[in-house]
Amino acid sequence: MLAPQAIDRCRNKQGVAVKPATTELPVVVIGAGPAGLAAAAHLVDRGIEPLVLEAGPAAGAAVRDWSHVRLFSTWGELTDPAAEKLLAPTGWTRPDPATYPSGGDWAEQYLQPLADVLGDKVRFGATATGVSRAGRDRIVDADRETQPFVVHVAHADGREERLFARAVIDASGTWTTPSPAGGSGLPALGEKAAADRISYRVPDLKDPAVRARYAGKRTAVIGSGASAFTALADLADLAKSDDGTGTKAVWILRRGISGSTFGGGEADQLPARGALGLATKAAVGDGYAEAVTGFRTEAIERDSDGRLVLVGEDGRRLQPVDEVIVLTGFRPDLSFLSEVRLNLDERLQAPVELAPLIDPNQHSCGTVYPHGHRELSHPEQGIYLVGMKSYGRAPTFLAMTGYEQVRSVTAAIAGDLDSADRVELTLPETGVCGGAGLFDAPDAAQSSEDGGCCGAPATLQNGIGVPAAFGGY
Repeated sequence: MLAPQAIDRCRNKQGVAVKPATTELPVVVIGAGPAGLAAAAHLVDRGIEPLVLEAGPAAGAAVRDWSHVRLFSTWGELTDPAAEKLLAPTGWTRPDPATYPSGGDWAEQYLQPLADVLGDKVRFGATATGVSRAGRDRIVDADRETQPFVVHVAHADGREERLFARAVIDASGTWTTPSPAGGSGLPALGEKAAADRISYRVPDLKDPAVRARYAGKRTAVIGSGASAFTALADLADLAKSDDGTGTKAVWILRRGISGSTFGGGEADQLPARGALGLATKAAVGDGYAEAVTGFRTEAIERDSDGRLVLVGEDGRRLQPVDEVIVLTGFRPDLSFLSEVRLNLDERLQAPVELAPLIDPNQHSCGTVYPHGHRELSHPEQGIYLVGMKSYGRAPTFLAMTGYEQVRSVTAAIAGDLDSADRVELTLPETGVCGGAGLFDAPDAAQSSEDGGCCGAPATLQNGIGVPAAFGGY
């Protein structure tokens, strides 16, 4: 394998720059989060050189953004076997598998040590800005499959670089592209102008500055997934505190409230997730959160006092609020993949073979069907979207799902199709059907209709029971 510093270009005997042979090239992995680092560990285990590109300054940069949120998956469900194998010789000790980490715990106690073991196989401050076939844009067929991939990279210091790869695993997630408040999937009128009063993240109310922003204020929370539940439960706790007198949440739902809105409760196979739904139900029942149902935001206006007024598609105008927290899910950034041939579902923006298995409009209760390289393949052979990004806009993602994805994908890249096709995964059920999606990522748990399916457990990005959320990346 070529060393990372040598993979950008080679020179022949005449000193002319040439592309190295594809078999000599590394697999470029985009993103040093849970799925990306697990992919790198599996590649190393198979003797294949990985090169991980991480836009942030440290491993799990997205996870660190919600470091204050506790997952409702346990440590036993949040580490990958190949990663543990790589960590074992370093003296790394696996955390108690029965306990629930926060996002910060996950990053510091697992993701960063894993990146440290991988060493120069991980590059920080490196943003993938484009992926293509070397010398072939997306319309050229001739000799396409024989050409290596070329990945354009922008570094934090301003440098640009071109890398060649035998395959590309995009595990960049969806965290950087939250969905807007608008009920149509587009930003509401006035949403951008009101950006100073709008957040798209679960607030860290332990931070004094953040706490002061919401204490004693009236805050609208838009969404009905695990992130929204977490924010509502946290705001209720703030309202009960000495410095939170007068704190009020207005919960904006695009649908109505039914028996399944608050999740599976005690029937949920992930107890912390069930507890989160019950905490939200209590917040509403105790008067700390006022539910507004059937409301699709069309505009966000300012009143004469500078407060925000949400206007619905049906003409309703809600009472003014001081702050708005938009937790309506995430969507994939596909802009840097425009020159490769992807086959994505027109609604979910997930691989077409995977989409029917995860479609929140259709799939029923039970676990998400086990899937691997075949469901994640595209017309452009050798490129895979994995982890949260593979689910597009669908909400039901778990860390365990991502780990099984990358195990199968890396086996396929290695040519071990027997192993790649042997996909096994058992996920805990939510205990409800048709309710809010409580799953494994910051809020992957939110479709355009505010709901999710009940099949996939949750554990990835936001955190535990009361007042945690899920656990995705």
